[in-house]
Amino acid sequence: MKIRLLLLAGAFLLLAAFAVHQSTKAKVCLACETLTGTERIVCLAEDFKASLSATQVAQLQLSYNLTNAQKWSNLPVTLASRIGVRFGDLNADQLAKAKLLIREVLGTKTNEGYAEVEQLWAVDQYLSQNGGGSTYGSGQYYMAFLGTPSVTGTWELQTGGHHVAVANTYSKGVLSGATPSFRAIEPFAAFQSGSVTYQPMVQERDALAAMLAGLSTSELAEAKTTTTFSDIVLGPGKDWQFPTTKVGIRASKLTTAQKNLILAAMRTYVEDIDDTNAAATMSLYASQIDDTYIAYAGNASLTQQRDYVRIDGPRVW
Repeated sequence: MKIRLLLLAGAFLLLAAFAVHQSTKAKVCLACETLTGTERIVCLAEDFKASLSATQVAQLQLSYNLTNAQKWSNLPVTLASRIGVRFGDLNADQLAKAKLLIREVLGTKTNEGYAEVEQLWAVDQYLSQNGGGSTYGSGQYYMAFLGTPSVTGTWELQTGGHHVAVANTYSKGVLSGATPSFRAIEPFAAFQSGSVTYQPMVQERDALAAMLAGLSTSELAEAKTTTTFSDIVLGPGKDWQFPTTKVGIRASKLTTAQKNLILAAMRTYVEDIDDTNAAATMSLYASQIDDTYIAYAGNASLTQQRDYVRIDGPRVW
């Protein structure tokens, strides 16, 4: 099954200054401090669950089945039926424990993983305060455990909201799937908080644009599709609907330097999982690079509305 790690969408709008979402300040519980990998993730999941009321636990802890797994979305809360416990219903301690767990599963790279998602929460808060109302906001995110967290069974940590979806599945203590994985931003332009400028996801756009800029004129012509796009292909409710025909240019036709630009673009998404699993995933994608295709529509600079870019390989979309 393909690992879908490359989903990108978002409007290019202006963004004014606002206060960035505060980082979690909770300390890791003593029982979890010495653990690593999935054992640490399970420990943090149990610590978060233990802080909840019985009603909240019933919302959080659900069955591991296809029906629940499909209930992810990048859409605002009024257009999506999410499952799990809502961040806005958590107290400060519970929310801090939830964020510790999310930070553990998303990796530690600069402006990737947890750092990126934290900024996306802040953007959603801006939308809430500037015309979006209660439909948006950092409180409109949810978390669910599909199956009981453990290092022996199979379970999924599902968390997300508007423009964020994380769905990590663990089987016998190993990360067996990290999709659907969705990160997007609206607005796209840089914003300031104090003296610091933020623009989450600009590194994804820049890496994808660099990938296309590395192609020759004839290669760009081969990579360009005749189809135009106004949205992603595999959005919520469209899982597994991969096109059966490859489009664009096959990486086997490209130089090593050009292939490395493709891998660099992938890396900006893959590094949204923990560091160890990100390295293993990138190794897999590198081994399959010759069977990977890249395609685009619109402008190769990826600066205009409806510009679209795709990476389609044996295990990546």
